[in-house]
This record gives sequence, C-alpha cells and structure tokens, in this order.
Amino acid sequence: MTAPRSLPGPRNLAVLRILAVLGAAAAALAVWAVVHVLAGVELASTSGEVTAASVIVAALVAGLAGWGLLAVLERVTERPRAIWTWIAAVFLVLSLAGPLTMGTTGAAKASLAALHVVTAAVLIVLLPRRRTR
Repeated sequence: MTAPRSLPGPRNLAVLRILAVLGAAAAALAVWAVVHVLAGVELASTSGEVTAASVIVAALVAGLAGWGLLAVLERVTERPRAIWTWIAAVFLVLSLAGPLTMGTTGAAKASLAALHVVTAAVLIVLLPRRRTR
C-alpha cells in the first residue's frame, strides 16, 4: 500500500516554486549555451545582443511574474492551476512575436524562440505543482 500524497505546507510549496523558477532560468541558460557557444549562432535582435545575463534575468522575471499570478489566482478562484496554465500558454504564444519579428537572422529567430519555449515549458510544468511524492 502506498502512502497518500499530501499537499506541501507553505514553506515546502515556496521551495518547490523557487526551484521551478531557477530551473526555468537554468534550462534557458543551457539552451543559450548550446546555441550560442557550441553552435556559434549570433543571438541578436534589433534591440541588441542577447547575453547569458539577459537570458537569466528574463527567465527569472517571467518565472516570478508567473508565480505571483498563480498565487493571486489561488486566492481568488477555485481552479487556479487550470486558469494559470491557459494564461501562461497565451503569454508564451504572444511572447514568440518578439523573437520572430526582432531576430536578426533565421537562426537567431529560431534560437530566441526556443529560449521562450523552453522557459515556458519548465514553468508551465513545474510551477503549478502542488503535490509531493
């Protein structure tokens, strides 16, 4: 017989969500490193070069904003995870307009879009999790 899953307390939930945000930043940085450092793609947009620091900051900001929205939804609605997931998916699609219109080359556009998708994927899968194993 397996033990039932239990909801984590507020502190454990915060740790899980911090790890989700940090995981999204780490995943984005890994993609940046593979694309820029190993493959040699010049990651540039019409607004400038995309550096490792900018990738980390953008992923952290997105993750913290998503966490904040999820926290609000958990207080004001009965289905916060479902609503949050839909909102996050819409924001991902909207965010793709940036790399696809501002990337300087085809490779840069595809690589910048991949950064958005990887960051969103990690956040969408991990941030709303509430149960521990």
